[in-house]
Amino acid sequence: MSAVEPSRIALVDTHAHLDDRAFDADRAAVLQRAADAGVAIVTVGVNLESSEAAVRLAAQNQHVYAAVGVHPHDAVAVTTQTMTRLRALCREPKVVAIGETGLDWYRHLSPRQAQLDAFAAQLDLAAEVGLPVIVHNRDADEDVLRVLTEHAGVRGVLHAFAANQAFADAAQALGLHLGMGGPLTYKNAQARRDVAARARLDCLLLETDCPWLPPVPWRGRRNEPAYVALVAQLCVASPPMRSPRRRHATPPGSLASPARPLLNDRLRVAISLDEPVCGGMSLSWQHSISH
Repeated sequence: MSAVEPSRIALVDTHAHLDDRAFDADRAAVLQRAADAGVAIVTVGVNLESSEAAVRLAAQNQHVYAAVGVHPHDAVAVTTQTMTRLRALCREPKVVAIGETGLDWYRHLSPRQAQLDAFAAQLDLAAEVGLPVIVHNRDADEDVLRVLTEHAGVRGVLHAFAANQAFADAAQALGLHLGMGGPLTYKNAQARRDVAARARLDCLLLETDCPWLPPVPWRGRRNEPAYVALVAQLCVASPPMRSPRRRHATPPGSLASPARPLLNDRLRVAISLDEPVCGGMSLSWQHSISH
């Protein structure tokens, strides 16, 4: 069981897949490296089996939290019984989000209507239980935005954000966050960096999507939560993102310094511009738990 002193938490990887078989040989070591780096983790389900695994990992590790949901690739398998089980998992104390859900018009591993139905059902569940959603979007900008607009008021994050500025603006207008990860460091990702630079700082969430999408210089290798600090560095590398923002103080006893709460009452992922992270940058992602 990994443990991190509360004062050591400086970053939150808001999207990991710790149950993936890529971590089977050394999962404990991966968790320890994250602990040593002061990184808390949200491990994300893609079907019922992985959602239940995420809940178990969260229960076993102090600074691991879980998201439960069904990925669009598996949408064809979603039934009433699936949604009943997800609803039950949402009652687990360390479940902080619904997802990974959304639409994938690139691989089409589930029929379009099945994806749309599963996406809408999970957004309805998120509204019912008061949790944010983690949204997968691949080549489905128009339909993702339409469905999210139909469910206005549901909070969440657009995972691995890769859409254009107009989509980013529309998402932020709906109160959604943009997930930024390893691809932000790739040479051909200037468009992503431009979107990140123009986004409101309180609309950005850091993520790894590990074991996939590692940042440079680990591209081509397995990704892991400890690498999220490099993404944090890039998120304050441009002048628009380094400018001061008005901030408010969190309640006494909170682990966060002056910050904005972002996700929900179980895991409040917050931003401050007060503490160095790496390379002289000053973005700090911290978390606090309310019971």
